[in-house]
Amino acid sequence: MTWRVATDKDVPLIDAFLSKHIQTSMFPLANLRDHGLQAAHPRALNAWLMGGEPSAVFSITNEGMVLPQCPDCTDTELSDAADLIRGHQLFGLAAEATQARRIMRLAGWEGRPATLNSDEPGFSLDLDKLVLPDDDGAELVPLGALERTIAEAWRENYLIEAMDFAPDRAQEQAKKDIAAYLDRDSHRALLIDGQPVAMTGFNARLPEIVQIGGVYTPPKLRGQGHAKLAVALHLLEARNAGATRAVLFAASESAARAYIAIGFQPAGRYSLILFTNPEDPA
Repeated sequence: MTWRVATDKDVPLIDAFLSKHIQTSMFPLANLRDHGLQAAHPRALNAWLMGGEPSAVFSITNEGMVLPQCPDCTDTELSDAADLIRGHQLFGLAAEATQARRIMRLAGWEGRPATLNSDEPGFSLDLDKLVLPDDDGAELVPLGALERTIAEAWRENYLIEAMDFAPDRAQEQAKKDIAAYLDRDSHRALLIDGQPVAMTGFNARLPEIVQIGGVYTPPKLRGQGHAKLAVALHLLEARNAGATRAVLFAASESAARAYIAIGFQPAGRYSLILFTNPEDPA
């Protein structure tokens, strides 16, 4: 089978297909619903489909994030997909781990410098099984209620620590990220007795499901359960708004333990690769 360019009439079919693979499709599905196909927004998708149903969706955002959902593609089909985006700037790749590693190999990107190149365990939670920790003295507030310089500093430190960004790039990216979080109202700050201690957010959000991302606690405040509580309270907010499920990918064993403590169960593996030079072409 061969790839065909997706058009607006394909959007319902793409939505239905990605929804069948929701655990590893939150990024492309949220981008599709929020920004559509071939639009001007940095996160809008350019997509190609395999078959009429379809049986696979290969997409890349305008800013260069490759977001495939190709569970049954052959090596030839994946190689052909990579050829479709030659010359496009390449920010990174996020996908189910087996697919991501095949694409990296077949596209010839394995030796490409990356600030982050990891396979992370996935987790899923039906929100009616959410376990709430003791929240005495705690308050979850919109990120906009936090002094902006604090939020930007936390995000900058996160990018350096978790994604190995160079300090100059982290500082610039942090300002962009916090501006986007405020615009989308996607992130929250946890206050304990009025003092900010942690940040949490949804890096993809649909009415029925949310994906957690960007959780951060300053080093001196770690080990006290602040991140776990922040995530739980944000999920409670999402549940009260009608969401029924949450997914995430844990970057460390300590994070995984915290998520399991509030009810999450293991669910596959996910690869996240962020290239060092995002303007370089694929």
